[in-house]
Amino acid sequence: MTQIAVVTGSLKGLGYETAKGLLSQGYKVVITGRDEERGRVVEKEMKSFGDVSFIALDVSNPSSVDEFAAKILKNYESIDVLVNNAGIFPDREDIKSSGELSQEMIKAYTTNAVGPMLLIQKILPVMQRQKHGRIVNVSSGMGQLSHMGSASPAYRMSKVALNGVTRYFYATVKDSDILINSVCPGWVKTDMGGASAPRTIEQGASGILWAATLPKGGPNGGFFRDGKALEF
Repeated sequence: MTQIAVVTGSLKGLGYETAKGLLSQGYKVVITGRDEERGRVVEKEMKSFGDVSFIALDVSNPSSVDEFAAKILKNYESIDVLVNNAGIFPDREDIKSSGELSQEMIKAYTTNAVGPMLLIQKILPVMQRQKHGRIVNVSSGMGQLSHMGSASPAYRMSKVALNGVTRYFYATVKDSDILINSVCPGWVKTDMGGASAPRTIEQGASGILWAATLPKGGPNGGFFRDGKALEF
């Protein structure tokens, strides 16, 4: 039976490359994004790679998450992979007040941590019923408590929170064939990473694909880059 994968934030960059990689491995992939017009264009473009469909989703909006989940659960009896890739980097160097920083924190936490948590809450019960699933939270080395820096606080701390989401849900599924891990793709040449980033999109996506397609008995509840363990 064809396996179903959901990849958030998949209209460009790492999400697009991850979706394309899963299609090449025979998955049916649901791609998502906030821009419905752009989503339909990408959906049509990706059909050359495999069986793909687009459903609009704004992970920063709980109502949008609810609507998305309702559509997914109506259309698919099983969901085998969830890749929480959608994210933002709201930090600005010209912040002049704690109020501005607070707003950036709220945006970052809502999109980078709360949205993925809500999606997992919706989709995990399906995986528990089918006794199988893979969840990948696309995190960042900037969210390592063991290597915490002082720049980009909103992004850093929201990724710490996302790693906390990984560990929390891991504790609920650790004795099953549901594997949930955080993955750092590294500094990648995307709109977020910029042109000076040293890694290609393909290199960044490879670690995400590795975690999304782990065999039974694979690592669980960890933090990885290129398939190698990182400290939280």
